Amino acid sequence: MKRINLETKTGKVFQALQAGQKLTASQAKKMGIGNIAAEASRLRQAGYAVYANTRTAGNGVDVTEYELGRPSRQIVALGYKAKAMGITL
Repeated sequence: MKRINLETKTGKVFQALQAGQKLTASQAKKMGIGNIAAEASRLRQAGYAVYANTRTAGNGVDVTEYELGRPSRQIVALGYKAKAMGITL
């Protein structure tokens, strides 16, 4: 896995997720992060399992929450298959 620079926006998101927080776009905005989806994508590219789950808030608005998790067996198997085929780093 790639090392995450904790001084960057990606690092801030990583620290929050690693501490067990679930982050929404509005929570990320309070941390100075304008596009949490992009930061989640960077973490995924670094090898972390970041999940985006949608829930309906109390006011009826759908909200996406990002959380750090464990990859499923299927995802791990696909990674090994891709590596065996030579299509990964």
